[in-house]
Amino acid sequence: MSYLKVLHCSLCRKTGIYGISSKSLLFKIGNGIPIQQLATISTSHCWKSKLPLISQTPTSSSGKNKNVPQDTRVWKETPTCDIRNNLGHYCMMLSKFRLTSLVVMTSMAGYALAPAPFNFTTFALCAVGTGLVSSAANSINQYHEVPFDAQMTRTKNRVLVKGLLEPVHAISFAAITSASGLSILYFGVNPLTAALGAGNLVLYTSVYTPMKRMSILNTWLGSVVGAIPPLMGWAGCTGSLDAGALVLGVVLYSWQFPHFNALSWNLRPDYSRAGYRMMAVTDPALCRRVALRHTGIITATCLASSYLDVTNLWFALESLPLNLYFMYLAWQFYKKSDSGSSRKLFKFSLIHLPALMLLMLVNKKYWSSSEMQEHKDVLKLQDVNKLPESKRITVLPRGPVVAAQETDIRQN
Repeated sequence: MSYLKVLHCSLCRKTGIYGISSKSLLFKIGNGIPIQQLATISTSHCWKSKLPLISQTPTSSSGKNKNVPQDTRVWKETPTCDIRNNLGHYCMMLSKFRLTSLVVMTSMAGYALAPAPFNFTTFALCAVGTGLVSSAANSINQYHEVPFDAQMTRTKNRVLVKGLLEPVHAISFAAITSASGLSILYFGVNPLTAALGAGNLVLYTSVYTPMKRMSILNTWLGSVVGAIPPLMGWAGCTGSLDAGALVLGVVLYSWQFPHFNALSWNLRPDYSRAGYRMMAVTDPALCRRVALRHTGIITATCLASSYLDVTNLWFALESLPLNLYFMYLAWQFYKKSDSGSSRKLFKFSLIHLPALMLLMLVNKKYWSSSEMQEHKDVLKLQDVNKLPESKRITVLPRGPVVAAQETDIRQN
């Protein structure tokens, strides 16, 4: 037979609530009373007390617990009014606002570089529609990756991970933005642009997102996703895709590799912890080689753009120092393979792309389709003039001959 003296319940001690009851309870144990039953009796006694609740930080009399930090956080449910007051900010976080802004910028560059008359209304609708589709894709991406984002330092503060929004909010936001964005592109721009946007949405959410945990090929697929927005801008302006759109697509496709490979290099522990199959984790040497290789492809594409009648020769000369420095940073990253060189390459990639798009716009060769057609007519005329007179064919106008035949028929 033994006795147990309970001064306060364990729940009160754990939560830091004191002053509930000053009574000391003496329990007699030994007759088969389980410990859980004693805890229940102690807890019910404390909560039935009429004394006011006093919350304070407990002070330990023993020297052992002096340096033990006390957790004073209070867990509470996020109220609905908090969502209403911060709805705009949460929507921006769902859409990955900075990434979406970069996507919209490349789409606008594709529209501005296209050799067709500039229409501000179509230009604005193309930009808005592209931004809405990109926001939907990013929201669905976050919905699928909540358990993995929680394991990464870079993504652990996203709205779904922190519980600021529920999954149903992300799906609703994606449904609204995708439907409105694709409708704007289809009815306000043209069906080709809407088809490119819908295809990119499916590619990003249904193929690229799950592939990130299966194969390093996700990086190549993600680069295709990043190369489509400038094609959407070009198609929005001209209604078709030609050699100029191909130049823009190749530049954006190759730019993704030094940009993302440099970013992922310093995030290898995070990606490894979350189970993502990235080049920087599975094959670091390949990661560095691919980054260097594609800076060379960007340089070659910029030099060839003047021969494809997208830009003039000045663009090849003006973009060469920018691209050569980009290659130099990629070479340093390849040789040193440290965090410093990867960080320099990543930061310069954020400057390189806007600067390159600006140079392409300034050195655009044709500002309208009529100028391109006039240039083609001049080239054809020059080719005809080079032929000897014996090989030239004279084509008589059809109108007067037809008129003469009609008058002859009337006379007969």
